[in-house]
Amino acid sequence: MRVIAGSARRIQLKTVEGPDTRPTTDRIKETLFNMIQNRLAQTSFLDCFAGSGGIGIEALSRGAARAVFVEQNQKAADCIRQNLKAARLEEKAAVMTCDALAALRRLEGTGQSFDTVFMDPPYNMEWEKKVLEYLKDSSLIHQETLIIAEASRETDFSYLENIGFAIVKNKEYKTNKHVFIEKKAE
Repeated sequence: MRVIAGSARRIQLKTVEGPDTRPTTDRIKETLFNMIQNRLAQTSFLDCFAGSGGIGIEALSRGAARAVFVEQNQKAADCIRQNLKAARLEEKAAVMTCDALAALRRLEGTGQSFDTVFMDPPYNMEWEKKVLEYLKDSSLIHQETLIIAEASRETDFSYLENIGFAIVKNKEYKTNKHVFIEKKAE
């Protein structure tokens, strides 16, 4: 796995071996960033369920001003720190070693908000729903925040309307999908 473009282009990233992480392939990562590239310059990026940090590091490399990485697995969080150092991006980043909901609660009220939220939780466990239910009334996002959920193709997002969100784009791959979500217009 590597950084595809930007200031850290071609830097090889470490990953944690085993079933607990599922690194996004370079091809899917490139497709994702081709879709959001114009939204990254000088923005804030939240990478939940960050694994080895590849998505957030790619965002920083491509111009995001800062990123917060949330990963509860200590080995994976250490891997993120090593990858940030290798990419020379550690000064633009914070790594939180805790579960996603605990991280959101800790971030709440700090004055931070995020322009992009990316989450790649374990598939078919409804973590994306729990995070979205938290974010619906949170100061961590604003009307223009883009939320991207990586999920299995079977994951149901039909509940979004009821909690104040709308799907703006859905990109399906062989085994998974990226769902692009924003707050419904008020």
